[in-house]
Amino acid sequence: MKLKSAAIASISVMLLFANPRPLAAQDAWSYQRCVDYALAHNLTLQQSVLQKRLAELTLKQNRLSQLPTLNAAMNGGYRFGRSIDPTQNTFVTQSLFNSGFSIDMSADIFGWFTKQNAIAASKYQLYAQNFLLDKARNDMGMNIANAFLQILLANEQVKIGKSQVALSQAQLENTKKLVAAGSVPESNQADMEAQLARDSSTLITAKNSAITTVLQMKALLNLEFTVPFETELPEAALSAPVLNLAETSPEMVFSAALANQPQYKSDEMMVKAADRSLASAKGALYPSLRFGAGAGTSYANTNNEPFGVPRPKVDTVGVVDINGTSYKVVKPGFERPGTRLIPFPDQISNNFGQNVGLTLSIPILNGWRQRGEVERARIEVENRKLTMDVNRLKLRQDVYTAHADAVGALQKYNAAITTERASQKAYDFATKRFEVGLMNSVEYITTQTNLFKAQIDRVSAQYDYIFKVKLLEFYRDQKISL
Repeated sequence: MKLKSAAIASISVMLLFANPRPLAAQDAWSYQRCVDYALAHNLTLQQSVLQKRLAELTLKQNRLSQLPTLNAAMNGGYRFGRSIDPTQNTFVTQSLFNSGFSIDMSADIFGWFTKQNAIAASKYQLYAQNFLLDKARNDMGMNIANAFLQILLANEQVKIGKSQVALSQAQLENTKKLVAAGSVPESNQADMEAQLARDSSTLITAKNSAITTVLQMKALLNLEFTVPFETELPEAALSAPVLNLAETSPEMVFSAALANQPQYKSDEMMVKAADRSLASAKGALYPSLRFGAGAGTSYANTNNEPFGVPRPKVDTVGVVDINGTSYKVVKPGFERPGTRLIPFPDQISNNFGQNVGLTLSIPILNGWRQRGEVERARIEVENRKLTMDVNRLKLRQDVYTAHADAVGALQKYNAAITTERASQKAYDFATKRFEVGLMNSVEYITTQTNLFKAQIDRVSAQYDYIFKVKLLEFYRDQKISL
C-alpha cells in the first residue's frame, strides 16, 4: 500500500543520512577550516596575542634598563628684577635672557642584581603568556568542535523532522482515501492532520535551532553573519569513537594532561616569575652604586666685555708717606672706551664645564616602601603556588568528570540505539495493524511519535557521546580532530 511505501521511503532516507558524504560545494566549511579561520580572526585569541606582545615589550624594556642613561637638555627664558647672572654668578638688576645646554649620563655599577632578577621574572612571564596563548588556541579548537557538532546535530534533526513531516503527509493522504472509501472514520483524518501540524511545528523549531547554531559558530569565527555557511562532514566524523573507555583510566588521562596542558605549564612559569620578582625586590633593600657624568654650558645677554681702541690711562693703586708728605702710587695701563655683549659662540665656549662622580645610595627610611614591596612579592609567590594547586585540583576534577560523562554518554547512546530499534519494530507492527483496522489512529500516532522521539534521542545521544569522548581525548593529548 502507499502508506507502507512511504514508510519504506522514509527509512531509506534515514539510512542514507546515517552515512553522509562530503559536501561537494566549494565553499563548504570543514572542522579544520573553521579552526584555521578562528585562529586568524577570533577576537579573544587576538587579545591573547596582545597580552603576549605586552610581555615581550616588558622583557625588552627590562633588558634595555641595564644600559646607561643619556639625556640632553636645553633651556631658555627671561628674568626680571634682581636676579643672578648664571654666566658670572653676580647680581644684576635688569631684564635678563639666559639659556643653557647640558648632557648627562649615568650607569648602574652594582645594585644587588635587582635588574637581572627583574629580567628573569619578565622572561618567565613571557613563557607563561606563550603557554596561555597555546591554551587559548586549544580551547578555541574545543569550542569550534562543540559548535561544529552542534551544527551537525541540528542539521540531522532537521532532516529527521523533514522525513517525519513527509511521512505524516503521506499517512494523511492515505487516510483521506480510506475515509473516502468508508474504511476508517473521519476522526482518523482529523488525528492525522493534527499530527502533521505537530510535526511541522517541530520541524520549524529544528530549523530555527540550526540557524542559531550557525550564528554561534560565526560568532566564534568572527565571520560576517551574511556569509553563507555550509559544513563539510567527513565520513569518519559520525563513526563511533575508538577510545576504549574501559582501558582509559582517569588517572592516566590526568597524568598526560599535567605533562601536556599549557595552563599547568603557565602556572609553573608564573611561580618562577614570582620568585625572581621577590629576589628583585630584596635587592632594593641594599645600597646601590651608580656612576654619573655630565657636561653643560650657558649664555646670558648681560655677559659683557670691554670693547674699542685701547687708550692710555693711569690708575692710582696706593699712597706712600715720605717724611710727612703723601705720594700717590700709580700704574700706567690701557683701557677700552666701551663694552659689548660677549658673542654667543664665545660664551658657549667660555662657560663649558664637565663633571664626573660616583653616587652611593643607602636606603635608610623610606616609609617602609621597599620592605612593603618585598612582602608584597613574597605574598605573590604564595598566591601563585596556590593558584597552581587550585588549577591542578580543578584539572583532576575536570578529567574525572569528563571520564564519568563519557562512560555515561556511551551507556546512554547504547540505550538510545536499543530504544530506537524497539520503537521501529513497534512502529512496523502498528502500521500493519492500523492498515487492517486493528488499531485506532490515536494509538498509531502515539507509536509514530515514540519512534520519532527515539530517533531524535539516538542522534542527540550519538553526538553527545562523540563530544564527551573528544573532550577526554583533548585532556589526554591537548588536541582534537573531527
